[in-house]
Amino acid sequence: MRPHRKLIAWQESIQFAKDIYLLARLLPSEEKFGLTSQMRRAVVSISLNIAEGAARQSEKEFIRFLFFSEGSCSEIDTLLEICKILEYFPEEKLEFYINKNEKISALVMGLRKSLERKIGR
Repeated sequence: MRPHRKLIAWQESIQFAKDIYLLARLLPSEEKFGLTSQMRRAVVSISLNIAEGAARQSEKEFIRFLFFSEGSCSEIDTLLEICKILEYFPEEKLEFYINKNEKISALVMGLRKSLERKIGR
């Protein structure tokens, strides 16, 4: 089994990708090459960077990729905020996605901090 498959942060980010893909389907058609594309790219980037980092040869490299995942979580947060401002979805509906994104961000950050402690950084 690949090392990333054991990580809760990766498992949760895969499920979150599905959630965001389903949400993005509900965006107006004029957003197909805008918000829809950006949301999909950013959410997929979270799990991709966790997987790629886990496959690297050192914890230091893994940490670098976890920073990329954290950045993608920030992108998702911003995209969801834009959806809220543009009133594409009710605020209550977006809260689910915002909370899930915060949970994944915390998992990724926790994994990164754990690795940093391990290497004495």
